[in-house]
Amino acid sequence: MYSYHNTIKKRIKNDELLGFEYVRNYKNIGECLLLHFNTPPFERPIRPYRYSEYQIILDNWKESGKTYIVNIDEKSP
Repeated sequence: MYSYHNTIKKRIKNDELLGFEYVRNYKNIGECLLLHFNTPPFERPIRPYRYSEYQIILDNWKESGKTYIVNIDEKSP
């Protein structure tokens, strides 16, 4: 069985994460935290009820000196 979140966390740990953004209306799922990776699949959406689970991981990622963070809400119509 494919473990979506465990695979994403492993990819973050393996330094594949390029950045992330909070999106109001992503494709057919609506609001999400969208993670951008340097290997396929390049985008992985995270639904709002999982935000708190990823907050610590992303805070650590930012503290490690990563700088590519996007917030699309500023660009959304």
